[in-house]
This record gives sequence, C-alpha cells and structure tokens, in this order.
Amino acid sequence: MYSCDLSGKAVAYNRVAVELWGLEPKPGESDEQIRGSFQLFLTDGTPLPIADTPMTQVLQGKAAAVHDQQIMFARPDGSRITMVSNIVPLKNERGEITGAIDCFYDITERCLLEKKTFEQAEALTDLHRRKDEFLAMLSHELRNPLAPISNAVHLLRMQKNEDPIQQQARSIIERQVGQLTHLIDDLMEVSRITTGRIHLLEENIALSGVLENAVETVRPLIDKHRHLLKLSLPPAPIWLHADAARLEQVVVNLLTNAVKYTDKGGTIALSLVQDEDEAVIRVRDTGVGISAELLPRIFDLFTQADRSLDRSQGGLGIGLCLVKRLVEMHRGTVTAQSTLGNGSEFEVRLPVVKDSAFLPALATTIPPTTGEMLRVLIVEDNLDAAETLTMLLELSGHGVRATNSGLAALQAALEYRPHVVLLDIGLPGMDGFAIARQLRAQPALAGIVLVAMTGYGEVLARKRSQEAGFDHHL
Repeated sequence: MYSCDLSGKAVAYNRVAVELWGLEPKPGESDEQIRGSFQLFLTDGTPLPIADTPMTQVLQGKAAAVHDQQIMFARPDGSRITMVSNIVPLKNERGEITGAIDCFYDITERCLLEKKTFEQAEALTDLHRRKDEFLAMLSHELRNPLAPISNAVHLLRMQKNEDPIQQQARSIIERQVGQLTHLIDDLMEVSRITTGRIHLLEENIALSGVLENAVETVRPLIDKHRHLLKLSLPPAPIWLHADAARLEQVVVNLLTNAVKYTDKGGTIALSLVQDEDEAVIRVRDTGVGISAELLPRIFDLFTQADRSLDRSQGGLGIGLCLVKRLVEMHRGTVTAQSTLGNGSEFEVRLPVVKDSAFLPALATTIPPTTGEMLRVLIVEDNLDAAETLTMLLELSGHGVRATNSGLAALQAALEYRPHVVLLDIGLPGMDGFAIARQLRAQPALAGIVLVAMTGYGEVLARKRSQEAGFDHHL
C-alpha cells in the first residue's frame, strides 16, 4: 500500500510496496525521478503513459475510484510483474482531492497459471476434435475392407456343395465379420454423438416390436452361450414418439452386454412395463456383476467391467456410453444396479405418448419382392469390393456391369441402360455426388435407381447424397 500527494509523489508506503516496486523512494527525490525508474503497461503489453494511468485518472478527478485494475509493471531491474490495483482519492474538508491511496498486490503467478491453463484447455479441445476426426476416419477406412469380406461370405453361403469343414470355417468368418462390423458401427456412433452429428428420426412406435427385433438380433449370441432368455412383454402396446432403430440399438447393446458378462448357461431377463407416464425396460442377468468402484462410471466412454489381460470378452467400452447418450436424446434415463458376483440390472425409462388419437394402426405390410432380373451398374474403385459384389448379384440372378472410375460411369450407364446404379461416393477424381448429378441430367436415364455405397453414414453425407439425386444411401 502507498499514499501519494496530488502530484503523484509517494508520501507513505509499506515494505511490500518497496518489494513490488523494486526500489525505495529517496528523501527529496522528485516525482518525475521516481516515475522514471519504472514503466507501466496494459495486460496486453501496450505501454501506458503516466497521464493515462489509473492513479493519474483518480488524482485528476476523471475517475471516482479504481477497483481491481490489472496493470503490468516493469521494475528497474527489467523484470515485469502483473498487479491488481485499487485506488481511492483522499480529500480535504472542502471535498477537494489532495492525494490518493493505492492498495495493490502481485498476481503474476496467478496470471501465468491462468495462461498455462487456457493453453492446456485449448490443446485438450484440439486433441478432442482430432480424436473425433480420427475415430470417424478410422471407422470409414475399416469399413472399406469389410465390404468385400462380407460379400465373399455371402457368396460362400450361397454355395450348395459345402463340406462340413467349409461350412464351419465360413460360419466363423461370418461371426467375426459381424463382430467387427458391430465394433466399427459403435465407433462411428460415438463419433457422431460427441460431435453432434446424430439426429433422431422420431415417429410413433410400439415399443414391444423394438424389443422383439433386438432379441432377434442378439439371439445367435445368446444361443452360442447357451443362455436362458426370459422375455416379458405387456399384452397391450406401449407407444413412444421415438426413433425405433436407435432404441433397438439401445436394447441390443444392453442384451449384448448381459451376454458378454454372464457365464454359459446363465439367465438373462428382458421385460417391458408401463409405469404411469413412462415405459420401463429392464435387462437383468445372473452374470459377474459390477464392482462398487466401477458402477458410477459404467456409462463413461471406454469404460469396461472386465479389464483382464486375456480380453476374452472383447469390446471397446463404447456400448453403454451409447446407451446413455441415445436414451437421453429420447428424453429418458438409464440406471444400473449391481453387486459383484450377483449379476446386474439396467433400467431404461422413456416417456410414453399420452394422446392415443394420433397413434397409427398396428398392422403393417411388407411389399413382396418381384424376383425380377435387374440390370445393375457398379461404380467402385475398390476392385475386391466390385468383384465380390458383382459375383453376389450375378448369383442372385441379376445382370451386372462394373466400372472403377467416374469418367467411365456415365458412358457405361448410357450404353448399358441399368435399372440400378450402385455408386461409390469416395471415388478418385470425380466423386459420387458429381457423377449422380450427371446421371440425373441425362433424359435417357430417367427412372434409374441410384444407390450411394459408402462408409460415410453421417447425416451430412446422407443429406448431400439426397441433394445429388440418390434414391438410397447404403
């Protein structure tokens, strides 16, 4: 602290003021001499003339007082500190300003920490963005080789003369491809959710059908582990305004998690009830359970109950995180209860549709397939994917032509006049969007069905494909 007269010359001060100034005023030293020993700056480093300092503003009556003003201070030895200054004027009995008192303190270390923290936060934000971009690109790149592998498995399944060893080998490949696809889909989903690129396609749905579809999806895994599944559904439909595919994904992930951590021969129970204005889905198992330490973090990204070195259960610790995010997007909640060694129970609560006047009829019909032979043009630069897809379609009774570049696609389409074009988006040179627009611009090709084949499943990619003239986004 220090006080000064109307000219700004120090009158009284304490020892801390001397330490922060880096000098002590000498007897008889003029105000100009003292001020010439140091410099003041704004926090951005801009020099601050004596006439514009907070003290001068208060002494001249231009400011009633100064509160928590940050200023950088260059001491005689060249070192700089950052200070917070609080100044009030001193007045005589007539109310005239005769001087001022300044209480200031050193916040240099705090400012350095704040700067470091800000820089670290920016670095973490950038790292988080790069991680999301990496997950999205990794998922896309992993999908590319999976497409021809999946096509090849379908081709093997269509062979009538499989011997038992071939059938067993093909079944193993099929299961493992399915597992890889599930992992990659989870990677893509978490990337979409964390970057806000996922959107729900909500409509009024009967929840029982969603659970039945989820059970059908997980049934092979349940049978493989010889689990007993107890399914309990209400006699009357429970209606939700929701995205059926996303809720099915929620139930599939919960069932898969139950299967993964329940020993062979265990029991899994899936039930659905209505509790006032909420639909309640419960998944119970007789598995290994979850430790009390892990339970509060079970829905965090990349968290797994089993961290043993053998990694026998696989997974990336993404499934339950997706469950929580998707349930919350549906305005619902999900909770978990468990004790180690005594199984687990997951409960999902979702708001039901209250007004039955707007509910659709339950009956739905699926249009039958015609079995008609179609002419199909494949535009795909991945030769394995193009070859296996060609073979698969030909074995299914269709006529097929394939090309691996956008430049040849238009000519091939005009010559072949296909009913359907399966068009890869990520082509070199001219991408699939540009090719689709060119195909749509040809009167001779009116009525063809354009299907985008791509590893990019984000909403933006789907919107771009729709705008380019695609009928479907595969």
